[in-house]
Amino acid sequence: MGFDTLGLSEGVLQAVQESGYETPTPIQAQAIPLILEGRDVIGASQTGTGKTAAFALPSLSKIHKIGKPQVLVLEPTRELAHQVAEQFEKYGKHTGCKVALLYGGVGYGNQTDQLQDADIVVATPGRLVDLFYRGSMRFGELKVLILDEVDRMLDMGFLPQVRKIVNLCPWEGRQTLFFSATMPPAIQTFAMWCLDNPVEVEIARRSVAKTVSHAFYPVSMDQRDDLLLALLDQTDYHSVMIFTRTRKEADQVCAMIKDKSHDKVVAMHSDINQSDRMKALAGFKEGKYEVLVATDVAARGIDISGVSHVINYRVPENAEDYVHRIGRTGRAESEGDAFTILTADELDFAKSVEVFIEQDIPRRKLENFDYIYTALLDENPAPLRKKRKGGGGRKRRR
Repeated sequence: MGFDTLGLSEGVLQAVQESGYETPTPIQAQAIPLILEGRDVIGASQTGTGKTAAFALPSLSKIHKIGKPQVLVLEPTRELAHQVAEQFEKYGKHTGCKVALLYGGVGYGNQTDQLQDADIVVATPGRLVDLFYRGSMRFGELKVLILDEVDRMLDMGFLPQVRKIVNLCPWEGRQTLFFSATMPPAIQTFAMWCLDNPVEVEIARRSVAKTVSHAFYPVSMDQRDDLLLALLDQTDYHSVMIFTRTRKEADQVCAMIKDKSHDKVVAMHSDINQSDRMKALAGFKEGKYEVLVATDVAARGIDISGVSHVINYRVPENAEDYVHRIGRTGRAESEGDAFTILTADELDFAKSVEVFIEQDIPRRKLENFDYIYTALLDENPAPLRKKRKGGGGRKRRR
């Protein structure tokens, strides 16, 4: 089955073909025809399965340029909102439809201007509600409402705001698409309230590769940076990806590593323009850079072989992100290591990761590192052996 058999509009199909995609992923093949039929859909799918295109392509195929919001996508974080908005712009470039990207932490002026002529709105809940009260956002022409990463919105306490937004949208004739990696009872109840006779599309949960070795490295909050640098110094790595929560953090970590004479390091996130991101990724693949510091939004969907180590600068707030991040290593049956720096304020996140991947992650202590006391160290983590000196070929883990 190719994209040309799914019923997409001519302009959208042209953009897909120009992007080099030929065969839809399972969730795209299942969801796109249903969405084009006008059905409400519940999509149970992990990040990295192509779900953004699964709802973006048919939604773009259903609307025409009128300069008023017809498609609304809610995302839990600004990083995800950026990523989704970019996808809508890429696939909608031949439709004439405009995309408004709305999120908090910045001024209102530019976002208010975007709404003057927007056909698609991608937003975080808080900022969207703010712009409604300011009179900038109107819902009267809305045809498609997309609730993405709903389990994360629940975790972040956004469901009351999301419920308010759903009530602001037209109920008559509205199509609602609901995507969530997990479906706890609170989300099931919410889904049944806001969807009309939905069809469920479920793609198997991504699992962690058995070839990946996991480890938590407990440390006091004040020593997170020092421990990261020590891990890089004492670990044999072929190439390593370091994941941060924010773009600002990625830049700071990258600068810190460069300052310590690790010259082969580069940052990759959504504030970096597309051409520079492509150069960074190509340089990492070719070995020009040994360390890539990335946010989740920049790392999703990339395919890099030979990554020997993944280091989480902080424990991911969402356990699904952990699975996605460590999926960058241990690929094609090769061995890989996933290191996560752990501080006391992240214990709940760490437990969520262990529950999600259904295994306990050992805690380790780095040899010859001058630790400041933290209660986390009382659990006697196993020490990490020093890296071996010399030798060629692929650098081995611990």
